[in-house]
Amino acid sequence: MSVQDEKLCVFPAFFKVEGKRVIVVGNGEEALAKVRLLLNTRARIGLIADRPEANLMSLVIQRDIDHIARAYEAGLLADAALVFAATGDADTDRSIVEDARTFRIPANAVDQPECCDFFTPAIVNRAPVAVAIGTEGAGPVLAQMIRAQIDQLLSPSLGRLARLAMLYRDAVDKLLPRGAARRIFWRRFFSGSVADSVAGGDLSDARRNATKLLKSMDAVEGRIWLVGAGPGAEDLLTLRAQRVMMEADAIVYDALVPSSIVDLGRRDAERFAVGKRKGCHSKSQEEINDLLVALGRAGKRVVRLKSGDPLIFGRAGEEMTALRNAGIAYEIVPGITSALAAAADFELPLTLRGVSSSLVFTTGHDLFGETLPDWASLAISGATVAVYMGRSVAASVAERLIAAGLPAETPVAVVENASRRERRRLHGTLMDLPGLAERVELDGPVMVIIGEAVAGANFEQSLPLSRQKEDAVVLTGSMK
Repeated sequence: MSVQDEKLCVFPAFFKVEGKRVIVVGNGEEALAKVRLLLNTRARIGLIADRPEANLMSLVIQRDIDHIARAYEAGLLADAALVFAATGDADTDRSIVEDARTFRIPANAVDQPECCDFFTPAIVNRAPVAVAIGTEGAGPVLAQMIRAQIDQLLSPSLGRLARLAMLYRDAVDKLLPRGAARRIFWRRFFSGSVADSVAGGDLSDARRNATKLLKSMDAVEGRIWLVGAGPGAEDLLTLRAQRVMMEADAIVYDALVPSSIVDLGRRDAERFAVGKRKGCHSKSQEEINDLLVALGRAGKRVVRLKSGDPLIFGRAGEEMTALRNAGIAYEIVPGITSALAAAADFELPLTLRGVSSSLVFTTGHDLFGETLPDWASLAISGATVAVYMGRSVAASVAERLIAAGLPAETPVAVVENASRRERRRLHGTLMDLPGLAERVELDGPVMVIIGEAVAGANFEQSLPLSRQKEDAVVLTGSMK
């Protein structure tokens, strides 16, 4: 599926129809369904029907709908804001849509998505709150199934609570500064004692609680969330991470965090790119620390997005120290680290009974010293080693481990862009690993996993790490 396939063909929007004329044309069940849908609104409904069926006529009488009891003609549409062609005859409905367009009126033809200017969604009504579910005309049954699920999730009192909120909006705007203070108030309003009183049917108590809440709001203190953005796939972000991103006034993010994840934050949140990649450091760590402290002191609620997990090679320790010294409240939101995502991509058991019972996370950069680090001896004793940022240190890792006694035939798995659609998987042995530096096509983050447990991985979707072996595989495939 291409990126283009994931884009909507429609722009979701709500038409303002209060006091405006909306025309339905038809005599039967199709027209009845559209009239019932419109009765959820404050539109002035007009029905053009020369021979309405009994159920439709009964509804017209009960709800005092403007009934134009004559055969359809184009001039009857002239003052409409919207038109629904619901005659049950496809050719007639298409003709009505064309007539509406001559008056520049958006029109909908029942069960003919290809000639509709707009679609009618499945609606969950908690007026003034409305949830509309659309499928671009492809699956109305699916839309109804989703509507039923959402309907169960939303409290029946949600509309009353929303109407009460409208009464307090002006006071909140006058008394509370724009930004975090207002959002905190509204979160408490919609989820605390005010909401409980509305749900219990006691609107007087709800108003007292709302007024008390408004008077008790003090200056809002800043708060920083150090959030693990995971390896890159949006659906691997934790629910807590998604929640705090929607609460944040500002998002401070690294270069390895995809824009698709940054975009999950509130649209009006400030965004600060502070990415550090090899050869390109937009901000020093000290500057990042100062930025977080400044935002916190300004009363901002800030998400600091880090690739993977913030506590694994994310330099979160330095940021936590700076925040503690400045007296700024913070919280850690864990994320899925890239080693786990890479292992999942290969269906690779990082620990395997009888083979490997320990796991090492490392960047490999400490192999450049004269003394082997402790984890190298663990690798030799059978531990699985996950090397972050592995492309640039691959040759050194292989050379030093082989020299220290790890067999050159030890299995190796390599993943670029773990968890993402554009990931690449390579497999081989420790002796093949130095060739990784020559893979200039690998420009994303690379994870290297070394150890006997790698032999249990699924290599069906991966290519040989060695160029020669890759060429042999390609040649063999072409001869089949």
